[in-house]
Amino acid sequence: MSDAIRVVVADDQQVVREGLVALLGLIDGVEVVGAAANGAEAVELVARGNVDVVLMDLRMPILDGTQATARITADFPEVAVLVLTTYADDASIANALRAGARGYLTKDAGRAEIGAALRSTAAGQSTFDPEVTKRLIAGLAPEQRALDTDGLTARETEVLRLIARGLSNPEIAAQLFISEATVKTHINNTFAKIGARHRAEAVRYAYRKGIASET
Repeated sequence: MSDAIRVVVADDQQVVREGLVALLGLIDGVEVVGAAANGAEAVELVARGNVDVVLMDLRMPILDGTQATARITADFPEVAVLVLTTYADDASIANALRAGARGYLTKDAGRAEIGAALRSTAAGQSTFDPEVTKRLIAGLAPEQRALDTDGLTARETEVLRLIARGLSNPEIAAQLFISEATVKTHINNTFAKIGARHRAEAVRYAYRKGIASET
């Protein structure tokens, strides 16, 4: 399984942790390389190397999932964090995304959805549970729904639309027939203009401005 997505499972409830390990073992192309009972153990497992994605619970002892996510994304930027939690409240979502989580699922997710999210997350895409996406959009106040797009160029708007569709930088480059370096430049310029700190905020902006719904 050398080409498999290498996953660490972090959950403080033993029955849930063992269940997730068993479930992931049934997904083609996924290999569980460790299981942690708290955020500190998750960080330690990542530090040993050979990890692609951490499937992270949020409410855990010693070091919670948000704190662990922040450490992992800061010290090991090549490792993606996919949150899998019971909680889908605004504060939990916002804190996890600020910490650098690349995706957010609730524990209502099934095997197929988790497998798809792991593949997307490992490929550099952002993945959100439908309920989380609704909350991201619902969190926008009506008065925020302006028509202007803060001076975005046509190309920057196009790149933003593809980000909202969940495409990774290489996929955007391939679709627009430009280099990944050019994509990064467009993204940096776009984020600066719209005040986004990460892709999740950019997706919210795209929905608010109607960019994401354009064909």
